[in-house]
Parts: sequence; structure tokens; C-alpha cells
Amino acid sequence: MLTGKRVSRRGASAILLATGIYTGICTASVQAETVSTPSKAFTDALTAYDAAWEANGLAFSVATFTQDGETAYGQYTPHKDAIFQEDDVLSIYAEPIGYSFSQTDGIYAFELTASYRLVNLSGQVLAEQDNFAVFSGEGRSKQRELAAALSFQFSGLPAGDYQLETRFSDDEGGKVAGFTLPFTIADPK
Repeated sequence: MLTGKRVSRRGASAILLATGIYTGICTASVQAETVSTPSKAFTDALTAYDAAWEANGLAFSVATFTQDGETAYGQYTPHKDAIFQEDDVLSIYAEPIGYSFSQTDGIYAFELTASYRLVNLSGQVLAEQDNFAVFSGEGRSKQRELAAALSFQFSGLPAGDYQLETRFSDDEGGKVAGFTLPFTIADPK
């Protein structure tokens, strides 16, 4: 008798489980049918944005020294000035735009490579490195919110004025663009 009760409880559990799965499938179908889609005006605006992005070429909407090495898009605090002490870390935040995407099997991918040159005001190159940072990503939609955070620490720079030239190469589209940020190493006190 005890065995019979166990079998019927298992049978009831299987029926309840099957009913739960069926209900979940039905609910998912109903939910999928009720998803709101963007308006024509919105999709037209996205199409225009895509065309403007492509036509613009590689550029930067923001390129600035920051208080810390921020890494989230739009989450940065600009440095109050471009004056640093000899051993300070120089943190830069940049938002590249207009880079290219490749597409394979519904996945969009991008890759940007950064290079830099440290130059004094007479034009002498004090330090440089090609391809020292890579920014890449992929997904089912085009990732256009890229936060490029870079950090530099140059030891032994005497007090004076310098320029930090940063160049980005768009590996997918062959585009190149950069920016120059002047800065000062203060006299030690």
C-alpha cells in the first residue's frame, strides 16, 4: 500500500510539472506577442544616426584628463587643470565615435588600437609606443558607447610643458584619428 501512494504522488508531481511547463510556454507566447515595438519615427531616427555615424569618420566626442581612471561610459570627473606633479598618473578619458563594425552571423564587432607620443614643446619625442592599448567588443547590436580610459605615468620628467599625443586606429575600417592634450609638470615644492 505504501508503494502505491508513492507512485501516485510521483504521477501527480509529473502532471503538475507538465502543467507548469505548458503554462509557462503559453505565458511566454502571450508575452512575446505583447512586446511594444519602436515607432517608425524612432526607427527612421536610428537609420539616420547609423548613416551619420558611418559618414562622420573616426573622431572623439570627449578627450580629457580625468581625476581617476574611469572605465564606464559617461562616468568621469574632468581633472581641474592639466597641471601634475612629477610622479602623478595621467588618466585620460575619451569617447571615440564613427568607428567601423564588421558583421558575422548577426554579431557586430569593433576593434580600436591606441598609440601615444610624449612630446616636449620643441617637438622632441620623449616617449612613444604603438598599439599599447586595444578596445574591442562584439554583440548583437552595434556598441556605440565606448569609454576609452588610458593611464600614463612618466617618471623623471622635469618641470615644464608637454603634449601627450594619442592616436586611435580603427582595425575594422582602416580609419585613424587622434587628439593632443597639453599638460604641465609643476615645480616640486
